Amino acid sequence: MAIYPIIHKETGEKKVIEMSVHDISQWYKENPEWHRDWSEGCATPGEVGDWQNKLVSKHPGWNDVLGRASKMPGSTVKKI
Repeated sequence: MAIYPIIHKETGEKKVIEMSVHDISQWYKENPEWHRDWSEGCATPGEVGDWQNKLVSKHPGWNDVLGRASKMPGSTVKKI
């Protein structure tokens, strides 16, 4: 299930709906007065960047975990 922040076109009312990705298009067709509230779902400039560097800096032991996983037979895991 995906979470969609939506806003009412006329009243400005905001709410969040949880729905399957496959069902959301039909929901929008049945509820034309609502549309996606992109201000709630867009990344801010502080969130954009190299996710690998962020992961390693916040969790320095993560590469150790990946290194152990890469030694398992048949593994395709690589360190960051």
